[in-house]
Amino acid sequence: MDLDNLTLFLRIVEKGGMAAAGRELGLSPASVSERLAALEVYYGASLLTRTTRSISLTDEGRELVSGARRILAEADEVQSRIRLGVEKISGTIHISAPIDLGYNRIVPLLDNFMEQHPEISINLTLTDGYVDLVGQGLDFALRLGVLADSSLRIKKLGDNRRVVCASPDYLEKNGTPGHPDDLIHHNCILMRFGNQVDHAWRFAVAGREKKYFVRGNRTVNDGHLVRIWCRAGHGLALKSIWDIQDDLKSGALVPVLEEFAAIPAGLQIVYPDGAIQPRRVRLLIDHLARWFANNQVTLPETG
Repeated sequence: MDLDNLTLFLRIVEKGGMAAAGRELGLSPASVSERLAALEVYYGASLLTRTTRSISLTDEGRELVSGARRILAEADEVQSRIRLGVEKISGTIHISAPIDLGYNRIVPLLDNFMEQHPEISINLTLTDGYVDLVGQGLDFALRLGVLADSSLRIKKLGDNRRVVCASPDYLEKNGTPGHPDDLIHHNCILMRFGNQVDHAWRFAVAGREKKYFVRGNRTVNDGHLVRIWCRAGHGLALKSIWDIQDDLKSGALVPVLEEFAAIPAGLQIVYPDGAIQPRRVRLLIDHLARWFANNQVTLPETG
């Protein structure tokens, strides 16, 4: 079996087309077709369904995607150990993280990890939307909240408490809500996840979790911009405490409705079930887990 052909196959899947994969690897269209055909002959199965506009994986192709990642990861780790020795690690780690959490917490941790391991490269995707770990070739992703995909494995990093916050200027001009019922009278900055806008904010009221539907004139799919707008006094925001800890400490943002805080959701690392992770990936996961274990976030005391 030719590992280069497996690499090409994965690149076709990640890029969504044979031409794009060929351009990235410096291969002609004819060479891409020949090598894909050789791979299909080797496995005795069609791996891709091809039309003039798109490609899609067959059942056999989907099975090969996860298997190919394991094979290539193991081969890469063996090569690294032989060339660099067991004390050094090298290669690229592909990860995804939420935008605001990425800017404020993850990027500094990645910088520190790369200082410790200069042979490592990081390919980081910052997005607040859903990511297909297998299809996008990710080693792992950091995610907040409940996961819909039960096929993923989870390593919990900590509790993600979300708090309603606003700038002092906004509260001075518009008043401070004393109960979630008051949110109907406030401008709320809304997050959009894909096509879904988070209009329903959840609170613990009288010992039960209850939804309150909010509205506002600013909606965006970027949690970092929600934070910027909130600090600028444009409205109330529902933010992860991981994202706004520094703003709360400095007073740039003020928490409100604290007595109605809902049960926190989790912050976790997720990765495909059955994936064999190279040593570099395991070390980075441990690096992130140690930091979050030692830096659990609490609201600053007021008054």
